This record gives sequence, structure tokens and C-alpha cells, in this order.
Amino acid sequence: MDKLIITCAISGAEVLKTHNPYVPYTIEEMVKEAKAAYEAGASIIHLHAREDDGSPTQDKNRYKAIINAIKAEIPDVIIQPSTGGAVGMSRDERMQPTELDIEMATLDCGTLNFGGDDIFVNTENDIKAFAETMRLRGIYPELECFEKGHIDMVLRLHKKGYIQKPLHFSFVLGVIGGMTGEERDFNFLKESLPEGATYSVTGIGRYEFSLVELSIQAGGHVRVGLEDNIYLEKGVLAKGNADLVKKVVKLAKQYNREIATPKEAREILNFKEVNHDTL
Repeated sequence: MDKLIITCAISGAEVLKTHNPYVPYTIEEMVKEAKAAYEAGASIIHLHAREDDGSPTQDKNRYKAIINAIKAEIPDVIIQPSTGGAVGMSRDERMQPTELDIEMATLDCGTLNFGGDDIFVNTENDIKAFAETMRLRGIYPELECFEKGHIDMVLRLHKKGYIQKPLHFSFVLGVIGGMTGEERDFNFLKESLPEGATYSVTGIGRYEFSLVELSIQAGGHVRVGLEDNIYLEKGVLAKGNADLVKKVVKLAKQYNREIATPKEAREILNFKEVNHDTL
């Protein structure tokens, strides 16, 4: 069984300091949270850029400033910018981080209701555009799937050549409008993957650590962080992202899963196989 890759989603686009005061907005806060999560065991930092007032932004210059500041403190960490951005952003707006010198990014693989009147739109042409841009720029895509139909979309586009190997999926479960995060849901998605694919699991809210435990046992990987869940346990706010990562490490020890370093994560996910054509 491979070592466990821990991704930490330190900021998100929607969660606010009013929900949890440790949610980072400023560059200084982003660096502090990323470094603490890394030191706790995270090898990948999933990044949403925020302005100092907490407003979500996909501005490439803001991303560049945050990434450079994090890399100055922890140069070997994998930084994974979001191309999901926030609800309502255009394709071109969301695409901005791919213009930077990054090695990994998320690629959302389907549309879903996002609560109330919000719809997180990812058309087939959006997915193709993101996939082609990442391929040409040598960016490793993490394939974000909120339900089974999104996996089917990936497999269809892979067959047509739009999405290429290596295939690394992220099951994002528990979002309003997507699949719930019960054990049956996890197993259904895991069993729907092609041979040789890798996967990570993101549980939203109360599903976070139950899914972490399932993925650890099954040989998958995990994502935690204040983007997804602000509580360490019921009614107890996490005092930063590192608290959530430390809980994962503790669970991993119970199942004898060692924690992957960033170097080992790159090897497990086969970063070297990513195509490096140029635009």
C-alpha cells in the first residue's frame, strides 16, 4: 500500500473568519497556515486566493504572490491552485492560475447545484478547455468529481483523448447538490475507477473524518482543511489547518499508513508522466 498523501485545503473561496477565525485571507496568513499544515504532514497545499478582506479572487498576480511567499518558506511543498474559483466566475477568470509556473491544479469535471440558487457550472467544453490548457502547460490535473456522472465524463473524455493519463481523481462528497459521503458512496466511486488510477477523498463537514478513515484503510489518499470543514470534532472549532492534518496523521498511524513527503507524493502520482508540450 502506498504511503498516504495528505492534501490540505487551507482557505477555500466561501468560508469566512466569522465561521472560524483561523481561515486565512492575507498572504502572511496563507503562509502561516500552509507551513503549519506542511509541518503537520501535508504534502499538497490546495489553494484558493483571497484578497485581504476575504473576497475570493482568481487573479493570477495574487496567486503568484501567495505561491512565491509559501515557496520561500517551504520550497518542496506541492501547491495546487484551484481552477474552480468561486460560483459565478467565468471560464477565463478561473483559468488564470494556469498561466503561472505551477505543477498541479484542480480540474472540475461536472456541473452541480450548489445550494439555494447557486449552480457550479462546468460544461463539457469548459472541461475540455481546462484539460487541454493543463496538458499543454505540463500541469498535473486533479480530477474533481462530486458524483458518479463526473467520473463517467472523465472516462469518456479520456477515451477521446482530451484527458490523458495519469488519472488522479478527487471524490468531493457531502456538497449540497452532489453525492453524500456515506460509505456506500465512497465504495461506489472507488469501484468506478479504471485500473491504475489514483484517488483522494474530500469529505465536506461531518463527512470529513469518516471518509478519511475509509480512504486510509482502502489505500487511497485524503484532503482536509478549513475549506471543507471548520471543526476538529462536533462543536469544537479547529484552531487552524494543522489541527485537521494532525488528526489525519493520528488516524493513519492506527492503520499503519506512513505519510508521504512531497517528493514521495510526486512519485506516487507519477508527475513525471505528465505531458510537457508548450503553447
